Amino acid sequence: MIGSIDCMHWQWKNCPTAWQGDYGNRKGQKSIILKAVAGFDTWVWHAFFGVAGSQNDLNVLGQSPVFNDVLRGEAPNITYEINNTIYQTGYYLADGIYPRWTTFVKTITHPRSHKENFFARYQEGYRKDVERSCRLISCNEILFYSCCKSFRDDEMNST
Repeated sequence: MIGSIDCMHWQWKNCPTAWQGDYGNRKGQKSIILKAVAGFDTWVWHAFFGVAGSQNDLNVLGQSPVFNDVLRGEAPNITYEINNTIYQTGYYLADGIYPRWTTFVKTITHPRSHKENFFARYQEGYRKDVERSCRLISCNEILFYSCCKSFRDDEMNST
């Protein structure tokens, strides 16, 4: 497993009036999205910041460079074995909105057996890594509060 992938919305307090339609999220707040891939140890392997808050995880995935290496054939070589089958591509734990790609392992929404229930419980538990990492990042209010007080999104990316 490379890590868990998810998005987080950061409230943008000084969003310019002209941009408020684009940056308004489903809760009516103005926000900017962080897409992150994090491991169990809260190490963030990939971060993509600055997408308008009106987007969802799937739209942000299309804009993020997280899979550029995979598309170029330069993905890290990870070899592991499950049920006597050898795999050589890494995978990410994801929630239900992500597409049905072999690189995403999603939970079983309606588990019918003990095995499926066991898998769903563990997948959802391990996927909390990225949520925990995003909470830790947002605890650094000094960095991101100053970032989101800016009027320009290019300044936020460089903060």
